Amino acid sequence: MENAVERVKIWFRFTPREGWFPQDTEGLWAAKVGDDTACVRNVAFLQNGVAEGDVVRYRTDSDGLHWAVGRVSSAGNCTIRVVPVPTGPLGRSPQAVHQRLSAFGLGGEVFSDDFPMVAFNVPAGADFTGIKTLLNRGQDEEWWHYEVGCGTDAWWNA
Repeated sequence: MENAVERVKIWFRFTPREGWFPQDTEGLWAAKVGDDTACVRNVAFLQNGVAEGDVVRYRTDSDGLHWAVGRVSSAGNCTIRVVPVPTGPLGRSPQAVHQRLSAFGLGGEVFSDDFPMVAFNVPAGADFTGIKTLLNRGQDEEWWHYEVGCGTDAWWNA
C-alpha cells in the first residue's frame, strides 16, 4: 500500500475550450516513481492526452506545486468522458451511465451533482470494439454525449 509521502498531486495546464469549463488547470493524484516522475492514479475530467497508469514527468515550482511537463510512458489505458442527455432516457443520472457500461467493468468518477459527467478509465485489455459500439449507440439514441480524452492506437484501430 502506498504511503502518504509517495502520493502527490500533479497539475496540468491547458487552454480552456470554448463552451466548456473555464478552468485552465487540473490536478490528478499520482504515485511518485522517481525524483521527477509519477504514475497517474485517477482519471482526468478536463486534461486530454493522459490516462490512469501513465507515467508523467513534472517540475516542482517555488510554491511546491508539481506541474506536468510531459508523458514519459503510456499504460495503454484510455480516458472516456460521458455526459448523460438530461432529456434522454437516462436523465441526468451518472448511475444509469455506469449501469449501461457495467458489462465492461470500467472504473469511473463523477464530476459533480450539477454536472453529472462520468470520466471512465478504459483498461488496455478492455473490449474496445464493444465499448465503442455501445458509446456510439448511446449517442445515436440520445442517452449521452461522449468524448475520448485519451485514446491509444489500439482504441482508434478497434
